[in-house]
Amino acid sequence: MEFIFDSLPEDCLSYILSLTSPQDVCRLALVSSFFRSASQLDSVWEKFLPSDFLEILSRSDSSIPLSPKKQLYFSLCDPILLDGDKKIFSLDRSTCKKCYTLLARELSITWGSNPLYWTWKCLPHSQSRFTEVAELRTICWLEIQGKIAASMLSIKTTYIAYLIVKIADRAYGLDTMPSETSVQTSSYQWKGTAYLRCSNSQKRSLEQLYYSNRIQVLRSRVAKEGEDKVPRERSDGWMEVELGEFFNDGIEGEVTMGLKEVKGHHLKGGLIVRGIEIRPKC
Repeated sequence: MEFIFDSLPEDCLSYILSLTSPQDVCRLALVSSFFRSASQLDSVWEKFLPSDFLEILSRSDSSIPLSPKKQLYFSLCDPILLDGDKKIFSLDRSTCKKCYTLLARELSITWGSNPLYWTWKCLPHSQSRFTEVAELRTICWLEIQGKIAASMLSIKTTYIAYLIVKIADRAYGLDTMPSETSVQTSSYQWKGTAYLRCSNSQKRSLEQLYYSNRIQVLRSRVAKEGEDKVPRERSDGWMEVELGEFFNDGIEGEVTMGLKEVKGHHLKGGLIVRGIEIRPKC
């Protein structure tokens, strides 16, 4: 089999490699020197790059070499800041699909500009740069929403949107009743519920005991449209709350994603919001 492939013209082999995946190309490069040579060609790696990669790079202050294309591909697999450090872009290594994170300043947060309710803090990102996060001081009306043009995402791809958060030690009222989550496109709507669990289980138990009667009354008002979600730990130290999923078949307009809890009318605080991430479903 190796002899058969080694007898092929290099451009023919490079075309065959471009029909596989980045992982396959890297594995096949170990087969022989002929495969290794073909696996370095720009014509192979150009197939794995998004068609609008030049437009994406124009929105970043980072200096990323355009060639060789293999190096460019792996540079785009690492997160890069876009649009005045309000978005993060990357390629999913396993699928070559586009991923975006709308950082806190890119979100619509009800009363987010009022320092009585929300405070803004800078956290280090990469390359000695900083991104802002929003921390909830106290509020009764919690509503966070993000929007992204569907055309910015990979087509024929199922995406899941996640709210990226931390829950401070001082947090209260966040899981008194479930928050409503949603994802909406021009032709589709997903709804669900999620509990913003406190990190301190003992504190949560005492809070629930103290407010047990009120909690039951509040929760009875919420019509649940699916299984309740809870935040999941991430490898970067943050937590993610699933907001919903959608299939991008070339839909027009914007995708709107959000979380809100506006029915309880009780005070809540201690939620730290980093952004909303949209990534391909595994």
